[in-house]
Amino acid sequence: MSSLGTSRGRRLTAAAAAVGALALVAGCSNGDGSVTGGGKKDGKVVITMGMYGVMGFKESGLLEQYEKENPDVDIQAEIAGDEQTYYTALQTHLAAGNGLKDIQGIEIGRAKEVTETQSAKFADFAGIAGTDHFLPWKQSQITTKDGKVLGLGTDSGPMAVCYRKDYFEQAGLPTDREAVGKLWAGDWKKYVEVGRTFEKDYKGDKVAYMDSASGLFNAMVYGYPEQYYDEDGGLIYAKNPVVKEAWNLAADAADDGLSAKLRQFQPGWDPGLANGTFATAVCPAWMLSHISEKAGPDNAGKWDVANAPKGANWGGSFLGVVEKSPVKAEAQKLVAWLTAPEQQAHIFEKLGNFPSSRTSLERDDVKNVTSEYFNDAPIGQIFGTAAQQIPDKQVLGRKDGTIKDTFSQGLALVEQGTSRDKAWKTTSERIEKAVG
Repeated sequence: MSSLGTSRGRRLTAAAAAVGALALVAGCSNGDGSVTGGGKKDGKVVITMGMYGVMGFKESGLLEQYEKENPDVDIQAEIAGDEQTYYTALQTHLAAGNGLKDIQGIEIGRAKEVTETQSAKFADFAGIAGTDHFLPWKQSQITTKDGKVLGLGTDSGPMAVCYRKDYFEQAGLPTDREAVGKLWAGDWKKYVEVGRTFEKDYKGDKVAYMDSASGLFNAMVYGYPEQYYDEDGGLIYAKNPVVKEAWNLAADAADDGLSAKLRQFQPGWDPGLANGTFATAVCPAWMLSHISEKAGPDNAGKWDVANAPKGANWGGSFLGVVEKSPVKAEAQKLVAWLTAPEQQAHIFEKLGNFPSSRTSLERDDVKNVTSEYFNDAPIGQIFGTAAQQIPDKQVLGRKDGTIKDTFSQGLALVEQGTSRDKAWKTTSERIEKAVG
C-alpha cells in the first residue's frame, strides 16, 4: 500500500510566501501588453505559470517530469504563498491586460467571480479530448452559463475529522477510527455531543475538544448544494436555514467551552497543533499535510482520521489558460496533462491533495494510500468515500471566499464572549458592506 508521511502544508514559509507574492505582483512585460514570459525562446516553447500555496505540481516533480518528456518545453512557475495576495494581483493583471501568466491557478472561492466577470480573458477547454474525467460538480464550478469551460480541476476537499487518539483514550472514548466515526455518524449535532462528553470526562491537563467553532460551521454549510447564494446569484445566507443551523450549532459549541478559539490558518493555530491544545479538527484532505508539518514529529501516530458526520467539500482549485497567451494550445495541453487522472493520483500519494477526477478515485494507487503520520489511516478510502457523498450540485457565488472569512470572524466574536445575536448582526453588516 502507498504511504503518505509527513509532507509540506499548503502554505509556504513566510519568507517563501513573501518572495512568491512579490514575484507575482511585480511581473514583467512581454512588450506587447499581453502575458508574461510565454512564447518561443532559444528553440523552446516557454510556458509561464502563476500559482499559490502548495498546488503540488512543482513540489511533486510533475513540472520537471513534463519537461523531460517534452524537451522542447520550458516551464517557468511562480508561486505565491498566500492565495489572497495572489488573487489580488491576478485581478490587477486581468484588469490591466498585462502581467498575466500563460496558466493561472484559480481557487474555488474565486471561481464564480471569474466565470461571471472574466470569462473573455480565459481560454475554453470545452471539447478538448481527454478532459471528461472529472467529478461533475467540480467542472460545473468553472463553467459559464453558456457552456464555456474556463479551466480544469486540480484537487478537491472532501471532509473528515482529525482527532487525537491519546486524548480520546484519556476521556474514556473509543480510539479506533471506525468506532469514532460511528459516534457522530449522520449528524454534526452528535459531534458536538461527543465534545460535551469529552470535556466532562477528560482526565489530563486542560485540552479543548475542537480547534474552532468556525471549522465546524464551514464543514456543515459545505455539505449542501446552496450556502450563501442561490443559482440566480442572489444573496441568500440570511434566510438559508442551513447557514443559520450551522451558526447556532457552532455558537452552542463555543458557549459550552468546547473550542480552543484557534481559527484555522490564523495566528495561534500552528502552535496549538504543536502543543496539542485541542483534540479534534474538521479536516479536508488537503489539510492533513499542514497538520503533520505543524504538529511535528513528536505527535506522529497520536493523530488519526475518522469519517465526518456528513459528506462535504471544502476547498479545491483549477488551472486556467489566458486567452491571449501566445502559447495557448501548448499551455492547454500542459494543463490537461497536469490534471489527468494519473497525475492527480501522483500528487495525492506525494502530498495529500485529493483528486477531483472520478477516474482517479477508481485507481488502486489512490484507494490504497495510507498516512503514516496519522497512525496509518487509510486516507484513500476515507476521503474517497467522502468524495462520493458530496452533493452533485454546488452553487457558488462571487464573494464566497469573503463571506466564509466574515463568518469565521463572527464566530470568533462568539468565542470571545459576544452574544450570538449581536455577532450575527455584526457579521451581516460586514457581509453587506463587502459584497456591495
